[in-house]
Amino acid sequence: MQMSYPNGLKYTKEHEWIKIEGSVATIGITKYAIDQLGDIVYLDLPKVGASFKAGVNFGTVESVKTVSDLYMPVSCKITEINQTAIDSPDCLAEDAYSKGWLVKVEVENIPADLLSASEYENYIKGGN
Repeated sequence: MQMSYPNGLKYTKEHEWIKIEGSVATIGITKYAIDQLGDIVYLDLPKVGASFKAGVNFGTVESVKTVSDLYMPVSCKITEINQTAIDSPDCLAEDAYSKGWLVKVEVENIPADLLSASEYENYIKGGN
């Protein structure tokens, strides 16, 4: 299956995407991860105001196949959660990079190991 990954986003090896705009970032999970999970039935996301370090678990996504942890790509403070995604998790599969965002955060620092779209695509082609 041919997939495309928006060039304006950064990606993690844990299959999250991040759109960084100044000190604010929007975070979601990639279409590849959504397709691997199957039908998503439940999201557990943190509360607004919670702080996280890069690489730590910040929630879970439950599908008909499994429950997977979500890992924060940057050190940050949660400023907004996508209530629409919580109420209707199927919106992630419909529009992973727009309506399917999970959280918005105030970024404290940006790790150097985030992947570009082409690097992420090569990563998943390697069977990851």
